[in-house]
Amino acid sequence: MATTATILHADLDAFYASVEQLLDPSLRGKPIAVGGGVVLAASYEAKAFGVRGGMAGRQACELCPQLIFVGGHFREYQRLGDAAIKVIGDFTPLVERISIDEAFADVAGCTHLFGPPDEIAKAIRRRVRAELGLPISVGVARTKHLAKIASQVAKPDGLLIVDPEIELEFLHRLPVELMWGVGPVTKARLAEMGVLTIGQLAKTPGWSLERLLGPAAGEKLAALAWNRDRREIKVRRRARSAGAQSAIGRKPAEEHVFRPTLLHLADRIGSRLRAKSRPGRTVTVRVRFANLKSVTRSMTLDAPISATVILAEIAGDLVRAALAEHPDEKTISLLAISVSHLEEHWDLELELPLGLQDERRCPGTKIGMARWAADRAVDKIRDRFGWDAIGYGSVTLGTSRSVPDEFRELAEKDL
Repeated sequence: MATTATILHADLDAFYASVEQLLDPSLRGKPIAVGGGVVLAASYEAKAFGVRGGMAGRQACELCPQLIFVGGHFREYQRLGDAAIKVIGDFTPLVERISIDEAFADVAGCTHLFGPPDEIAKAIRRRVRAELGLPISVGVARTKHLAKIASQVAKPDGLLIVDPEIELEFLHRLPVELMWGVGPVTKARLAEMGVLTIGQLAKTPGWSLERLLGPAAGEKLAALAWNRDRREIKVRRRARSAGAQSAIGRKPAEEHVFRPTLLHLADRIGSRLRAKSRPGRTVTVRVRFANLKSVTRSMTLDAPISATVILAEIAGDLVRAALAEHPDEKTISLLAISVSHLEEHWDLELELPLGLQDERRCPGTKIGMARWAADRAVDKIRDRFGWDAIGYGSVTLGTSRSVPDEFRELAEKDL
């Protein structure tokens, strides 16, 4: 682990909303939201009223009656996000991009060229503002975890360097929800124990955290609370999973609602798996209810899959199981699918027709191969004529596009 603060975390502020205000100066200083039926992103002016990403548009307007909705310029998001990451790359080759609008960087090896880490961070912020017209916050610390927290504390449009000599003093007074892995559910569980700050978490006995959160999560959070984070910058990462999610507002937890959404998500994921020839064995779904409580269910298969319909059917079974175990939850607000345990090099193995019930979901059976072949035909048409040239009828006709597909493509992790 580094002994000096040389890890940078750079994060473009309210990125999608900031781009819209850049493209249309009349929106500057006003509360705006990207989206429509669902808020995809909100400006700081809108966040001041409690508007946040994933919120239903109607609720957002109730909180902020003067809220302005804009449709989104997705190619501009990609272009400007790439340009910002390129600015960071001009200072160091050790850049780990973790989303369209944020990245880690290790500047330990380039201080002889560009000065100490704080000067490099200042230069990055100046260039992004001057060349792109966008605000960016940067945190500098000894570890990735602390650098990311520092950038959050620095927002909006700020810079924060955490001196290693006072890092625990700085870290322990912060709210626990700033930590990686602490979402609304974990935050509520910790609050029930009286744990509201990272310092209180650090002083909580390990056995107590493990009983509350499980052995892996408890051990991980305990280590991060003491800033023990040995992760290094990974310039090129081979994805271990592919996932997509859809915020759907507040909808009834019924088949006609979640089935088309799951098929659409499976279509997105399956096309990416097939493009990289990396089918996966484990399918995981996440269901978030109206009260923000989330449940996950997963299934590991004997053979890896990448066919859209097979993936959607398995995801449907997992969602039904999750809903059956929570009969009191009648409303869902988000659905997510991910496929993990991806195969690096895999050849399809033919399977004999034995009349088993799940043969339709086996990639090597006659039906499974037919499904895969149909998907490949769809992929070729889309490669030539665009994504909207062809699709599944139940998705195209049966669902509204409250979250545009272009936004999903930007948000989804690339393989």
